[in-house]
Amino acid sequence: MSSEGFLKEVQTIGEKFLLKLQKLPKAEPVEIVSFCIILFFIVTVLSLMTLACSCCCYRCCCKGSPDQRGRKIQIQPSAHV
Repeated sequence: MSSEGFLKEVQTIGEKFLLKLQKLPKAEPVEIVSFCIILFFIVTVLSLMTLACSCCCYRCCCKGSPDQRGRKIQIQPSAHV
């Protein structure tokens, strides 16, 4: 998909969203509740993605190496006598 097509799609979704918001005061209670649930889901997913990316970037960029857990020690099998 080209960038122009993507921008047009985002603009279309934004216009539909604004239209829903304008019709919301006249909507039935079921529509209002479903809209709020969908909006809450979207906000939750975006906030969790932001939190995950910020934690990953902090660990990689600010602490130096991505793995700070220490060295792994290999355990050798014991010889049976």
